[in-house]
Amino acid sequence: MKGAYSVVLVGSALSTKERNIEAKSSSSSSSCAIQHTTGQEQCIQARTAETLQTTPLKHSSTLVTHTFHTTPFSFTSMLLVLLLLVAFAPGLSSLPIASDSGHRPPANQTFRPGGEEVQNLKRVSSYLSKINKPAVKTIKSPDGDVIDCVLAHLQPAFDHPELKGQKPLDLPERPKSHNSTDIVEETYQLWSESGEACPEGTVPIRRTTDKDILRASSVQRFGRKLPRRHVRRDSSGSGHEHAVVFVNGDQYYGAKASINVWSPRVTDQYEFSLSQIWVISGTFGHDLNTIEAGWQVSPELYGDNYPRFFTYWTTDAYQATGCYNLLCSGFVQTNNKIAIGAAISPRSSFNGRQFDIGLMVWKDPKHGHWWLEFGNGLLVGYWPAFLFSHLRSHASMVQFGGEIVNSRSRGYHTSTQMGSGQFAGAGFGKASYFRNLQVVDWDNNLLPLNNLHLTADHPNCYDIRQGRNNAWGTYFYYGGPGRNVRCP
Repeated sequence: MKGAYSVVLVGSALSTKERNIEAKSSSSSSSCAIQHTTGQEQCIQARTAETLQTTPLKHSSTLVTHTFHTTPFSFTSMLLVLLLLVAFAPGLSSLPIASDSGHRPPANQTFRPGGEEVQNLKRVSSYLSKINKPAVKTIKSPDGDVIDCVLAHLQPAFDHPELKGQKPLDLPERPKSHNSTDIVEETYQLWSESGEACPEGTVPIRRTTDKDILRASSVQRFGRKLPRRHVRRDSSGSGHEHAVVFVNGDQYYGAKASINVWSPRVTDQYEFSLSQIWVISGTFGHDLNTIEAGWQVSPELYGDNYPRFFTYWTTDAYQATGCYNLLCSGFVQTNNKIAIGAAISPRSSFNGRQFDIGLMVWKDPKHGHWWLEFGNGLLVGYWPAFLFSHLRSHASMVQFGGEIVNSRSRGYHTSTQMGSGQFAGAGFGKASYFRNLQVVDWDNNLLPLNNLHLTADHPNCYDIRQGRNNAWGTYFYYGGPGRNVRCP
């Protein structure tokens, strides 16, 4: 595994005389290392007599030498000295140790991993061996990502008991009124700009590293949104804040929109900023089902501030089911050109070129699975219907917009931006937008939205404005800077 995690205990520096003594014995060195790449612990214990000669005992060497030279040697005095050494050695060994150069060794050289740290590293190694599948080909992205081309039937989804031994389904029936004749296979992802591609029959998967997992609070929570009581409505208690539009009160079988892509500033590692489509069913209690897709900036999940294409699903309000991207068994990818979780390129610039991506989620009338389309006609894959309870039949709400996490880690509202970081009133070229909003009905038709509701949890921090015209259909601008004079 690349980027293996190692913790090494390095012994203190020895004097010249002590090095000569140690060179005569191959068993006198003392070192301990945990090699995460093999999962083995290697430890060599120095003999007790030689340990007494190492640098820590220099603190008492003057006392011992003086005793030997001022009193007649006797068994009693020798025993007394030995008892003193045994009594004070533990305390002395914990004192700062100076090297031959007079400098203290770096703090990490004295780190002794405890049982819990060792067990955590073992859990990380086990998860990585499960989630990172054997690659037919590997592609290095300019942003540092490694993209593995994995045989489609070996992807993580097929670890699920109900999918084992199966293969991805045939193409679904697209919604009516969906223009699929002008499909342009643009991927708009950074890793593909080199011209490298995954072979047919494989799917590109962003490789997960030990650093990715160690940024999370635990292996169990890695790749998952934190459980919370309030999912959409005023969420000040959970730290999640929204500026969204939604429709409800009917049965929905899909949603479509084009989403403006920016690189919002995220000021805390454990916060994120995203723009997405939610397809929702169930109550806003523990039985909430969601399918989600869009772009997000998440330093905790990805280790950087690039906007990345992502997916998510849950069947229990983010408690124990579901995950981001392909980080658990669930979403089945069918495309060899899109890497879920990879950075999007290009991005919009203030008062400059604007860039957006098309996304559509819909329920295939034939098999009942929920499919995802990216860009202008690229089928990414599907969420099998059996993953869900309420969404197995239809959605009861569709939502579009932005979400951020406000951790208040500094005691006041976060400066994490939503969208472009500008309020909705800034308009085109400055504020972020969604355009051409549509839903899919029971007969697989794409329809414009009716009875649209707007909500912003904290409008002084992030707000939203709706509009409609012939070119963009139903659209809205949204976002904001977070902390400001009116958002303390």
